[in-house]
Amino acid sequence: MKKGFNSRNFGMLALMFLFLVFAGISCKNQSKPSQDDQEKTRDKATEQAADSSSEHLKASAPDTTGMVYFEAGRFMMGNEGGAPDQQPVHEQQVKPFYLDKHPVTVAEFRRFVEETGYSTDADSYGNAGVFLFDQGRWNLVDGANWEYPLGPSGPKAKENHPVTQVSWRDARAYCQWAGKQLPSEQQWEYAATNGGKLEARYPWGNNKVQTNGRYRANVWQGTIQNPKVADGFKLTSPVGHYGEHPSGLSDMAGNVWEWCRDVYHAYPGSQASIRENTKVRVIRGGSFFYDQAGAESYSVTYRSKNTIETSLFNLGFRCAYNPDR
Repeated sequence: MKKGFNSRNFGMLALMFLFLVFAGISCKNQSKPSQDDQEKTRDKATEQAADSSSEHLKASAPDTTGMVYFEAGRFMMGNEGGAPDQQPVHEQQVKPFYLDKHPVTVAEFRRFVEETGYSTDADSYGNAGVFLFDQGRWNLVDGANWEYPLGPSGPKAKENHPVTQVSWRDARAYCQWAGKQLPSEQQWEYAATNGGKLEARYPWGNNKVQTNGRYRANVWQGTIQNPKVADGFKLTSPVGHYGEHPSGLSDMAGNVWEWCRDVYHAYPGSQASIRENTKVRVIRGGSFFYDQAGAESYSVTYRSKNTIETSLFNLGFRCAYNPDR
């Protein structure tokens, strides 16, 4: 077990700090092409290593039960009024695909681990990211993993809640085992907008998350110092607890951030200064935990990011399946 404050730990702590900051901040371009070329080579090697890490997993025949089918189509992706990385709005063509109705649950992930003997990044490193509410700070907690997302002294993860403390590499390994893939960022936003038919801020429409006394998603209320639990849950909630969106999906906003397949990048024609790095992937949907972006974090166009080895107590995933692949 690799423990201690190594370079991975430092990087994760830095990212966990940035997790509380509005995701408009991006890396500046380096001025030396030779250094860029070297880093691209290292990034490619990292990607190839991630590709080979789960090749031993046997992909089963994909089961589309519990998935929602989306027909091919075009839609306008992005938000002209959003952060720079959400601009400009641009047209995207999407092929037909299926998307899991809800995030992968603890029970579903347990079956994967039991059948394959898979060890997650959190298990391998010996720790994972947890926000310590009593201390008001993020920390890498020894023993925190998908079964005990707060650490060994915390409660065991509930079977019908989204699995957390899974890295991008873990999520992809699960998808491969299931005969599926992580969704592309285009697929995720297309699905969140009901195949491009829902021109609204949130997956359920333009109404606020609390409408007529009813919450539509598991999101943060109050402050870090004084959290409220008006929606019924301080941490994760059972999948589907708040009902379905017009798309037939659930939990596309709040509950847990969701990994996407894509490298975090600037949109075509964007003014955002983003240096692509294969170790940094897109996450979507917001979570139950505080985000400085507030309600914008669980909108259909909001984008954030994290590194492929990062595991956090509010980060999960769902799978997609491309039938024509």
